[in-house]
Amino acid sequence: MSSRKSRYFGTRDFYRHTLQIAIPIMIQNGITNFVGMLDNIMVGQVGTNEMSGVAIVNQLQFVFNLMIFGGLAGIGIFTAQFAGKGDQDGIRYTVRMKMWLSTVLTVFAVLVFIFAGRPLVGLWLTGDSGSGDTAATMKAAMDYMFVMYFGMLPFAYTQVFASTLRENGETVAPMKAGAAAVLVNLVGNYILIYGKLGAPAFGVAGAAIATVISRFVELFLVARFTFRHEERFPFAHGVFASFYIPGKLFGNVIVKALPLLLNETLWSLGQTVLSQQYSTLGLNIVAAFNISNTISNVFNIAFIAMGDSTAIILGQELGAGRMEDAKDDSGKLIVFSSLLCVVSGALLFLISGLFPLIYNTSEEVRAIAAGLIRIAAVCMPMYACENAMYFTIRSGGKTWITFFFDSCFVWIFSIPVAFVLTHFTGLTILPVFALVQSVELIKCMIGYVLVKRGSWVHDLTSYVSN
Repeated sequence: MSSRKSRYFGTRDFYRHTLQIAIPIMIQNGITNFVGMLDNIMVGQVGTNEMSGVAIVNQLQFVFNLMIFGGLAGIGIFTAQFAGKGDQDGIRYTVRMKMWLSTVLTVFAVLVFIFAGRPLVGLWLTGDSGSGDTAATMKAAMDYMFVMYFGMLPFAYTQVFASTLRENGETVAPMKAGAAAVLVNLVGNYILIYGKLGAPAFGVAGAAIATVISRFVELFLVARFTFRHEERFPFAHGVFASFYIPGKLFGNVIVKALPLLLNETLWSLGQTVLSQQYSTLGLNIVAAFNISNTISNVFNIAFIAMGDSTAIILGQELGAGRMEDAKDDSGKLIVFSSLLCVVSGALLFLISGLFPLIYNTSEEVRAIAAGLIRIAAVCMPMYACENAMYFTIRSGGKTWITFFFDSCFVWIFSIPVAFVLTHFTGLTILPVFALVQSVELIKCMIGYVLVKRGSWVHDLTSYVSN
C-alpha cells in the first residue's frame, strides 16, 4: 500500500516545485480566460446573432491558435531539454526555428481566412435558425474576422517568446504580460463595443480592435523582458543576429515537431467539425456552446496549466539525464492533475444554472447552455487525466504516438459518433454531447497503457547538441 502511494503521490517538495511552475501559468490562463469571459459577455449583451457570429470566427481562430501552439510545442520539446542541459546555443537555434514556423503558419492562415472565410462561416449556418438570424450572424462574423487578421502575427510571435521563457523555467513574466494584455483588452472592449468616452460604438468590430491592440501590448512586454534579462537567459544575446540553424538539428526537430503540428491542426479541425456537426441541430446550439465553452475555459485552467507543467518538469528531467525521476514523477503528475479537476469540475457544476442568466439571449439557449456546462463539469477529471498523459508522452519526443493518440482518435471515434447521432437519430443536443464525450474514456485507457510502458522516456538532445 505504501509503495503504491509513493508511486502516485509525491512529497511536499514535489508539489511545491510543481505548483511553482503551474500556479503562474494558471494565473495567466485564468486572467486571460476570465477577461475572455467578460469579453464574451459584453458581446453577448449586443445580441444572440452577434454572439454567435463571434463564436464561429473564434472557432476558426482556434484552429490557427492550435497550429501555432502545436508547431512551437514540437520545437519546444528540444528547448526544454536544451534548458535542462544549459545549452544556450541549442536554445538559440530552436527560437529561430520558432520564428520561421510562426511566420509561415500565420501567412498561410491569413490567406485561408481572406479567400475562404465566408464559406467557412456559412458551414455553421445550415441548421434551423431558431431564434437566430443567419444573415445578421454572417455580417457580425465577417466584421469581426476582418479586424482579427491584424492580430494574428503578434499573437504568434508572443507565443515564441512566452513558450521559450516557460521552457527555461520562467513562468511569471509571461503571466504578467498576459495580465497586462487582458486588462487592455477589457478596457478596450468597454470603450469600443459600446462607444464610451466619446468613441464610436463599433459593436463586434470594437471587440476585435481591442483584442488586436492587446496582442501588440503582450508581444512588446514579453519580448522586452526577454532581451532585458540576458544575464538570466543568455540565449537572447545574438539570437536574431543570424537565422542560422545546424542542418542536423533542423532535421531532427522537424521529425519530432511535424507530428505535433499535424496533431494540433487535425485535432483543432476535428473540434471545429464537431462544433459544426452540433450546429446542424439548430443555430441556437452555436450560442449555447459559446456560453458553455466560455465558463468551461475558465475552469479548465487547472488541467491546462498542469499539462504545460508536466511537459516542462519531465522535459528538463529527461534533458538532465534523470530518466528514472521522470518516469516516477509522471504518474504523480497525472494523479495530481486529475484530483485538481475533481475540485474544479464540482465548482463548475454548482454554477452551471446561474452563469447563462448573465447573457441577453433566449430561455431556450440558456437551458441548453446550462446542460452543456454540467456535462463538461462531470467530464473534467477525465479531460485532465488524458491531457496529462498526452504531455507526458510528448515530453520524451514520442510525437508520432501523440499524433495517433490525440488527433487520430477524434477523427476515428468522436467525429463518426457525432455524425451518426446528429444525422440518424432524433436525440437532442444534450444526450448527443454526453455520448460523444463518453467516447473519451477509450482514450484514457489507451493513454494509461502508453505511459505505463515507459517508451516515452528518452533524451533527445544527446545526439543533436553538436
